[in-house]
Amino acid sequence: MSASIAEIARQLQGYDPQALSADGVGDFLERLVSPVTEVEKVGVLDALGRVLAGDLISPISVPPHDNSAMDGYAFDGAQLAAGALQLEVVGTALAGKAWQGQVGRGQCVKIMTGAIMPAGLDTVVPQEFTQALADGRVGIPAGLLQPGDNRRHAGEDLMQGRPALRAGERIGPAACGLIASLGIAQVEVFRRLKVAYFSTGDEILSLGETAREGAVFDSNRYTVHGLLRRLGCEVLDLGVVRDEPALLEQAFRDAAARADAIITSGGVSVGEADFTKAMMKKLGDVAFWKIAMRPGRPMAVGRIGDAALFGLPGNPVAVMVTFLAFVRPALLRMMGARVTQPVLLKARSGEAMRKKPGRTEYQRGIVTRGADGALEARTTGNQGSGVLSSMVQANGLIVLHHGQGNVAVGDEVDVMMFEGAV
Repeated sequence: MSASIAEIARQLQGYDPQALSADGVGDFLERLVSPVTEVEKVGVLDALGRVLAGDLISPISVPPHDNSAMDGYAFDGAQLAAGALQLEVVGTALAGKAWQGQVGRGQCVKIMTGAIMPAGLDTVVPQEFTQALADGRVGIPAGLLQPGDNRRHAGEDLMQGRPALRAGERIGPAACGLIASLGIAQVEVFRRLKVAYFSTGDEILSLGETAREGAVFDSNRYTVHGLLRRLGCEVLDLGVVRDEPALLEQAFRDAAARADAIITSGGVSVGEADFTKAMMKKLGDVAFWKIAMRPGRPMAVGRIGDAALFGLPGNPVAVMVTFLAFVRPALLRMMGARVTQPVLLKARSGEAMRKKPGRTEYQRGIVTRGADGALEARTTGNQGSGVLSSMVQANGLIVLHHGQGNVAVGDEVDVMMFEGAV
């Protein structure tokens, strides 16, 4: 049985829903959500972005044999103690099949990259370091090599019987290639997370509707849909729901019956119509927060039935920021991912920024390389929570932490990059 909102609140020291820090949000959501448990098998080509359900044990060693890392000549490296060498070439080892033959002292084998090292040989001299001599010999200068150089050992990449990938790994392109390199055609992954989304508000227009005074076209539905798709979720799009209790109740009940998580935008700010908040309270166990952050501030979290609930503010930028900072890590945890928190990069500030301690600010930023090669971050200009164009121009969020004050030019700041998330 999952812990209730009240039980989680008791576990957190200093919990105040009316003045919650960004770090406090993360701590709360870690206790609120839990991973899905259902597992399915998928082919390697369908595994991209999925989360591995168990350790993947390597059925073979990679590489399976000692092999050459270079085109050159293989020989017994113990001979290097004598200084410069002149070795007789007694054969050629090609990639894809073992060379059959014996190699004695004073002899070597011409070898191609990836070819199996002949028995008794442990060192490869790159071809460009050698000198062709008469009578089929090659010269190797002294002081260029150590015994064992340019040899790949069997199993140095992956060892048979050991984990090649760990449970909770989000499978990326490199992992797909690694799985295929082991001869594995299917892997066990957690099922896709089902997330239902709808916008709320009488002022929200869907695409195709006629524009009218005081109304705006819904952008949140499309940004959230894109964020969820990027994350690998199965998205249940419930459209725009009007501020009518019967319609809201039907939408919430439908979403809770079909999804693992519900995301809404709008209807959670102070002063907005209370229909959405009232319906959340009626149907679920929900907390309403004022988060010490900018942009964003109001947020609702909890559960309706077995589905986790994330009620986001209505402003377009606030929706994206709260999703990236809080909802995305929570959904990754629900997906079974081992790593859920974004990695923050360090960059120097290219401009002064005003900031009061006591809240976390997420500034839309552009990260580039300065003339000295160091990362430099600047804001995109207007940071209003409704200015979606500045989010488009940005390639990351400059994170000014809770206790941080004003930022001077050249100060180090943290950046949450968009690549892979937005």
